[in-house]
Amino acid sequence: MASMEEAPVVFQPLPDRTVDRSAAYAILLGDLLHLVGAEPPALDQPDLRSGRAWRHRARRAVGAAVADRATLTDEAGPVPDAWFTPLIRAAVHEPDPSFVRDLVGPTVTAFGRRRVRLALLDHVETGIAADAAGAARAWYPTLVPLRYSVSLDTPTPESLAEREKYHDLDRRYRETGLRRFVADDDLDVRRCLLPGLPLSPDAYPTDMHPLVTQAVEIARSSEDEYLRHRVEIQLRR
Repeated sequence: MASMEEAPVVFQPLPDRTVDRSAAYAILLGDLLHLVGAEPPALDQPDLRSGRAWRHRARRAVGAAVADRATLTDEAGPVPDAWFTPLIRAAVHEPDPSFVRDLVGPTVTAFGRRRVRLALLDHVETGIAADAAGAARAWYPTLVPLRYSVSLDTPTPESLAEREKYHDLDRRYRETGLRRFVADDDLDVRRCLLPGLPLSPDAYPTDMHPLVTQAVEIARSSEDEYLRHRVEIQLRR
C-alpha cells in the first residue's frame, strides 16, 4: 500500500515528433479519402489542407468510411485489400498517439488484429526511424481491450482468453522493441518505444537480460528529460 506521504505519479506527455512529417501525412490522407470514397473536408481556409484541423477531419472521415465498409460487407463486399497498406502508412505518420486509433481501430475491424499488428511489427523491426516511432505510437490501440464484470475488479475470462490469442505478438513486440531501443539512438524512436517496454528482466528471455539493463542505463543517462522521467516511473511498477 502506498505511503500517505508518497507523491502521486505525474506522467509527462509524449513530446512532439523530432521530424515534421505533416505535409507527407496530409498527402497520404488525401489519397486515402479518394481511395475509400470519403468526402474530403471542406477547405474553409486556403491553407487548411496542411493544417491540423484539416488532418483531424480527414483522418476521422477515412476511419468512418473504412468502419462503415467493414460492417456492410454483405452488401458492399469485403473491404478491398488495396486499402490495407495505405491505411498502415497513414497510421505510422499520425503524430499524435491520442488520435491514431481513428485509423487503427477501423483497420483492425476491416482486416483483423493479427494482420495489423504484424504490419506494425515489421515497421518497428526494419522501418526507418520515423516509421518505427510511428508504429510504436500505433501499437497500443491494437491491444485487445480487457472487459470487467460489474461486481469484480478482475478482467473477464473471455477477454483474457481473447488477449492470450496474441501472446506471441506481444512477446515479439517487447523483444523487437527492446532491441531497437538499445540499437537505435534516434530520440523519437526511443521516446515512442519506451512506454510500451516492460523493464523487468523477467519479461524477456535470459539472453536479453543485459539489454534490459542497458536500456535502463540509456534512459537514465539520456539528455532527454522525457526519457529520464519515464524510465523512473516504469521501474516503480
